[in-house]
Amino acid sequence: MIALTLAEVAAAVGGTLDGADPEALVTGPVEHDSRKPVAGGLFVAVVGERVDGHDFAAQAVENGAVAVLATRPVGVPAVLVDDVVTALGRLARVVVERAADTAVVALTGSAGKTSTKDLIAQVLQRQGETVFTHGSLNNEIGHPMTALRVEPSTRHLVLEMGARHKGDIEYLTGITPPRIGLVLNIGTAHLGEFGSKEAIAEAKGELVEALTEDGIAILNADDPLVRAMAERTKARIVLFGESPKADIRASDVRLDDAGRPSFTLITPAGSAPVQLRLYGEHHVSNALAAAAVAVALGMSVDDTAAALGEAGALSRWRMEVVDRADGVTVVNDAYNANPESMRAALRALVSMGGRGPGRRRTWAVLGEMRELGEDSLGEHDAIGRLAVRLDVTKLVAVGGRDAACMELGARNEGSWGEESVLVSDADAAVELLRGQLRPGDVVLVKASRSVGLEKVAEALLADGAEQ
Repeated sequence: MIALTLAEVAAAVGGTLDGADPEALVTGPVEHDSRKPVAGGLFVAVVGERVDGHDFAAQAVENGAVAVLATRPVGVPAVLVDDVVTALGRLARVVVERAADTAVVALTGSAGKTSTKDLIAQVLQRQGETVFTHGSLNNEIGHPMTALRVEPSTRHLVLEMGARHKGDIEYLTGITPPRIGLVLNIGTAHLGEFGSKEAIAEAKGELVEALTEDGIAILNADDPLVRAMAERTKARIVLFGESPKADIRASDVRLDDAGRPSFTLITPAGSAPVQLRLYGEHHVSNALAAAAVAVALGMSVDDTAAALGEAGALSRWRMEVVDRADGVTVVNDAYNANPESMRAALRALVSMGGRGPGRRRTWAVLGEMRELGEDSLGEHDAIGRLAVRLDVTKLVAVGGRDAACMELGARNEGSWGEESVLVSDADAAVELLRGQLRPGDVVLVKASRSVGLEKVAEALLADGAEQ
């Protein structure tokens, strides 16, 4: 973090000092997990559903924290505020304002946010020090915590922004006003919360509304709801996608035998070949979005293409591909799921299986997609049918009512009733796979995060390690 005295911290958050030296300097990290290093930093006493951070204040100071951000006296040096989370956002705003030379890049969308954010960060690191959101820590706590990692030497701050309600992104952009705002797509994630895709677009569009006239709005030319956001911003518009109207687009898209895409990156400044290390054709769109950000920030086309080719998957359980010793390939994409990401993952699975006489057997182990509201049954049915249409060898649907609907969709679409099976939970899926997998098979594991289907992938990989 950019160094601040405790007096400056208190002024930034509208708080008062309790047993603290006003001149004590905060130079280390801002952290809300007392188990992590906080030497020279500030411990944030967040009250969670099961744990109250105030109970760990003394431990944090013992471990090196200069003070605690708290709502009540905790017996150690503290900055007292009415609301810790609100104060955290205010502190982050002050730190970002002091980092005047840091370019703030913010992105949102219904699918692909984390993978694209990781791509952008890796590409921009060629230009200079880049701070970016870890995993999907994109809410009112994770967002300011990321911004508070900015140092005077930070050139880029790349922030993923999530939204479950109208106003969420407006709040986050108030903490870190972006220079570049990127909207990837509008899908059905959190449809149960918002009620319609149009309502989701209304919320996601808060990002481009936050841009000033000297900002840049990067929009998906292939998504009508995103493209329409051009009317909601004063910023300069850059379009990416397959559309001929896109400023940043791809041609000659191909997949290698492992399902990794290559393409020619086309920009107003020239073109260059790109070979991605990531799996699935859907990453072409993510790469174009990352390229649009890089080019907007002054990177050459050749450097951008080279950086995209070197970038890998940084966040856990997102198309993690591991080959077991017996030749079984496990694709762990179990971090989260919605209809759009499910379709992309299924197509990636099929491409990894290959075609023709040497085609590998493909298994789609799919759990339920949550928060889809009234559309849930129909969306699960559609995913089951798609698995059969794509010629996935076997769909293993895991869970209750929605999973049963997915499996029924596959059965109704299939010819012999052998394309799918329903199991109750992750343990049952593992037992089934252990009895039927054979060398060369490809297994995709995917579901909403709350389902916990990563246990299937972990069990299969553990089996492979024992062979």
